Amino acid sequence: MIPTFVLHFLHHSLYSLTPFMMKEKLCFTPDWPAPRNIHAYTTTRHGGVSQAPFNTMNLGLNTEDSNENIEQNRKQLIQQFNLPSEPFWLHQVHGTRSVDIGTCPSATADAAYTCKKHTVCAILTADCLPILVCNTQGTHVAAIHGGWRGLADGIVEKTLKQLNLPPEETLVWLGPGISKKYYIVGDDVKKIFENFDDQAKAAFSFHSPAKWFCDLFLIARQRLHNCHVNQVVGGDICTYQDTNNLFSYRRETPTGRMVSLIWIE
Repeated sequence: MIPTFVLHFLHHSLYSLTPFMMKEKLCFTPDWPAPRNIHAYTTTRHGGVSQAPFNTMNLGLNTEDSNENIEQNRKQLIQQFNLPSEPFWLHQVHGTRSVDIGTCPSATADAAYTCKKHTVCAILTADCLPILVCNTQGTHVAAIHGGWRGLADGIVEKTLKQLNLPPEETLVWLGPGISKKYYIVGDDVKKIFENFDDQAKAAFSFHSPAKWFCDLFLIARQRLHNCHVNQVVGGDICTYQDTNNLFSYRRETPTGRMVSLIWIE
């Protein structure tokens, strides 16, 4: 197990480097003004036991990797990041259900939140956008699975409503996800977002007939702004582009899953 003082050092130095400054990383961390008792990470593909194409830190059970490898990776995750408890693993379905993991033993949902200490919210992704949330007092945290379906159907708005935090006290990190340069969608997806909010037009640019580049990071920022949440950082780490550190479902199939974690110390 990595000692706490070592993790603290890494959090403020080694792991804050960009992927271009370091060939292999164990995680990415938010560069946000969160209280010191808030811990948040997104893992990379390094540090586990899985073999190619899931090499090596695959944490997703809904892959073709062996359950034995995944369970071993999840055990190593707890040790590597000195987690205070087993992460609360959701069964994610690209929906909009958000659950309070302090009161729910298990759940089919795509967002989790808690005000309990030492309780770890977790979201699995491999191109979708992990959205981590905390408040400036360090008393509430949440993790949101921001795929296009969930974003379109309002998972951000629903989760923030359940958290019921003052917008000016809410901090958000947009973790590693697929960038606009590599994410191509059809007319149907573009229309769904534009029908909800006309400003979503800014998130799309022409690729080819009936195909569009889509900026999930911008859409998430727009939805957060509509909820009056403006302290938003991140949105600059592309899963598709960072072939060395991150899994990407659209770049290579089959592939593994990273996890984004957040908890209160």
